[in-house]
Amino acid sequence: MTTFWATILVFLFGYMINAFYITVLYHRGLTHRAIEMKPALEKWLAFSGPWLTGIDPKAWACMHRLHHLHSDTEHDPHSPVHYGIFGVMLGQLRSYEKILRRLKRGDPQYTDVVSDIKFDVHVLNRKKLWPVPYILHLGIAVAVGYAFGSTWVGAAYFLGIMSHPIQGWLVNSFAHHSGYRNFDSADNSKNNTLVAIFVFGEGFQNNHHSRPFAANFAVKPTEVDMGYWLCLGAEKLGMIKIPRGAESPQSEMNHAY
Repeated sequence: MTTFWATILVFLFGYMINAFYITVLYHRGLTHRAIEMKPALEKWLAFSGPWLTGIDPKAWACMHRLHHLHSDTEHDPHSPVHYGIFGVMLGQLRSYEKILRRLKRGDPQYTDVVSDIKFDVHVLNRKKLWPVPYILHLGIAVAVGYAFGSTWVGAAYFLGIMSHPIQGWLVNSFAHHSGYRNFDSADNSKNNTLVAIFVFGEGFQNNHHSRPFAANFAVKPTEVDMGYWLCLGAEKLGMIKIPRGAESPQSEMNHAY
């Protein structure tokens, strides 16, 4: 195998792991309950999520629910309306750090938003050990690069597995700035096809904001949600269950988020 193809495949390996955790488990599962996760899987997510993505699942869910509740208003944790397209990158980081602090303090303004999520903020964040997963994956990247005899292959692993900040920026900025709309939602959410291709359907923000309880973010035959394909694969493996008829609201929580 050439170094070029090894770099591509290793990047895709890490990227797919990150995408599965974020778009399927964190987003559609934990945040919106659009898919049903078995208790054992949710416990595994609570433990393994920060190790594999660097992102705390409870804080991520809290931030995303706040985004839906206050989309494109001054209280939105990451809207290009007040951060600008490129400012969203730093804005989403600052909001995430703030939410982590408030959750650790037990601030009801934030804990009430995720009261259905029974596990706590991960011990890595409670003990200020959040850099450890990044150091771990950097070490793995060095080992992978050494094994393949290529710095590029090692870098590809690290960039793939730790790719969520870029994914989040693409969705939170461009999919609330540029694109088309299928639904007349109250916010600025758009369907950005290019972002949807790169971020497993997450770019269909107008569809998603109008139907946050639906596991499939695509609503037209021309729209392809690869994140939903991951959901279907996970269902085949018995990891999750996709509620049929999910186009209808399932609970008050679904209406809110």
